[in-house]
Amino acid sequence: MHHPAVEQVIEELKARNPDETEFHQAAHEVLSSVAAVLEKYPEFVEARVLQRLIEPDRQIMFRVAWLDDSGVPQVNRGFRVQFNNVLGPYKGGLRFHSSVKLGTIKFLAFEQVFKNALTGLPIGGGKGGSDFDPHGRSDNEIMRFCQSFMTELYRHIGADTDVPAGDIGVGEREIGYLFGQYKRLANVYSGVLTGKGPQWGGSLARKQATGYGLVYFTTRMLSARRMDWRGLRTVISGYGNVAIYAAEKAERLGAQVVAMSDSGGYVYDPNGVDIALMRSVKEERRARIDVYAAERRGAEYHAGCSGIWGVPCDVALPCATQNELDGEAAKSLIANGCKVVAEGANMPCTPEAVQAFQSAGVGFGPGKAANAGGVATSLLEMAQNSQRLHWTFDEVDNKLHSIMNGIYDQCSQAAEDFGEPGNLVLGANAAGFVKVARAMLAQGVV
Repeated sequence: MHHPAVEQVIEELKARNPDETEFHQAAHEVLSSVAAVLEKYPEFVEARVLQRLIEPDRQIMFRVAWLDDSGVPQVNRGFRVQFNNVLGPYKGGLRFHSSVKLGTIKFLAFEQVFKNALTGLPIGGGKGGSDFDPHGRSDNEIMRFCQSFMTELYRHIGADTDVPAGDIGVGEREIGYLFGQYKRLANVYSGVLTGKGPQWGGSLARKQATGYGLVYFTTRMLSARRMDWRGLRTVISGYGNVAIYAAEKAERLGAQVVAMSDSGGYVYDPNGVDIALMRSVKEERRARIDVYAAERRGAEYHAGCSGIWGVPCDVALPCATQNELDGEAAKSLIANGCKVVAEGANMPCTPEAVQAFQSAGVGFGPGKAANAGGVATSLLEMAQNSQRLHWTFDEVDNKLHSIMNGIYDQCSQAAEDFGEPGNLVLGANAAGFVKVARAMLAQGVV
């Protein structure tokens, strides 16, 4: 279904943001799927909700100057896009990677608005980061960079204003350095950042949350097809926490994870990935994935990470980065019998890939729903910080499981309500959009 208001807004967005192709893609994916919502709720069109929604509340860009270990000054760019806070404080991760630019952060922040709405928790959407790449840098260099980054960012964030978290390139180490500098500058010990160490305000199960949540959501997708994880050959791209812990949880439920990847290549392990060894290589030794293949009998390493989608599987979980799985890769997965695809990363499947999966009847779970477990558990961390409590791992995991079931139910029900049962892309976008739009109307033109 098409709606003239949607087409007009997308054209205006492209004209005002001419070089931000990832932002165009994310906005088009959401807006083009809510035409049925606008037909049902014409008041959203009259109030120009779309025009207001695609413009961020605030876009912050700043210089980050720091000294490397040789005493040479280095300069990077820092970003924070506070996109929409009608449901609660801005919430979204920080990404440190050489590919980061303003358009990247805007697309991620836009997606975060709807993802956070689906959790049913009181949080808005934002995102941030820098074109600084921590790989190959010493701990002291990373500390100095993080301190300089936070020296500017701290004035724009707060426990009830904007609560950043980790993302690609930002783990517990980086969050620690950022939190230490915020505390020094603001003279406040608060839940201003999530992803902290469990010993100093962090939540148990936060590291596992996005991967576990992805598997919980995929479990519901499988159940809708009268399937479960037992014996399913599973391919997972990525090498961060999302991929590692999705693999761990899927294996515990009976799946056979046969391939994983990093940015340089992928490992095919026909006997099933040894998750303990994979975690050791990644988390303890901080080594590349080819080291796993060298130590695991029967495993094969292949250069070029895109080749992972040629491995025959029943379930594919893209957990690396945006647009990693294109139309050709989707055709390969379909031809090899893949039945379910769920996004562990943000927008890892291109529009052509999504169309191919839907046309072939492959179950598809969009990232804003399927990978919402991380931000959901971040809010659980915020709740613990506010109450000065510390919940057990099982308490957090049970709450996470319940939230992911709730997200699936919302998506499934919205897809049915708007005439396309089983279309979880429509369901996720419609359910999130309606919540945000209604709040915008209630709060007036602001």
